[in-house]
Amino acid sequence: MNILGIDIGGSGIKGAPVDLEKGDLTAERHRIPTPQPSIPAAVAENVGRIARHFSWSDPIGCTFPAVIKNGVAWSAANVDRSWIGTDARRLLEKATGCPVRVINDADAAGIAEVTYGAGKGRRGVVILLTFGTGIGSAVFTDGRLVPNTEFGHMEIRGKDAELRAAARIRKEKNLGWKKWIVRVNEFLSRMDVLFSPDLFILGGGVSRRWDRFSAYLDTRAEVVPARLLNQAGIIGAAHAARSLRKTS
Repeated sequence: MNILGIDIGGSGIKGAPVDLEKGDLTAERHRIPTPQPSIPAAVAENVGRIARHFSWSDPIGCTFPAVIKNGVAWSAANVDRSWIGTDARRLLEKATGCPVRVINDADAAGIAEVTYGAGKGRRGVVILLTFGTGIGSAVFTDGRLVPNTEFGHMEIRGKDAELRAAARIRKEKNLGWKKWIVRVNEFLSRMDVLFSPDLFILGGGVSRRWDRFSAYLDTRAEVVPARLLNQAGIIGAAHAARSLRKTS
């Protein structure tokens, strides 16, 4: 079964068909810059352009950087705040002419890793954390997602955790890997106390630099790098939309 996955980010919108049996892209990713300002109508038009690029007429899975409930955006991260309260599912269905499942971007990445990647076959509590502009989170218990967690906004030392430990902060403050990992370990320690996870999966761009910082990680849970990297959102979104194929 192939489903088109589309990943909406603050700087780019990218998509590709996904083979759900293998968790692989079946065509080269097509990327379009996210319009600025990233208002709903403009973003939806670019999502429609990606669907037309693949001549797609079947279900689509689409990530969005927000809390998503019943297809509606309840927040907006790195996109225009006019998205808050927007029925993203209805808007994207109109733009593409296809049934659409909209899902939080970190949740989609987590689904991809648990289904095909570093968390495949793992039971217990598995937490994916993506370190990029902010910190995204996805929590699973025995493979079942607890949707729309936003642990990057957990308060640590009077600030959102992502304002202390996101990959962006490491670059902006010119922190070496050891100094940055002190902040990451503080965040992981808080998560460890609250959830007693069996496995942390660390994603985002820093997962490519695993060899630079993994030796300094300090947490009771096992910690591994994400495997699917920048394809995770596309793959997870497509997987989340698989039920639409059965009912469409």
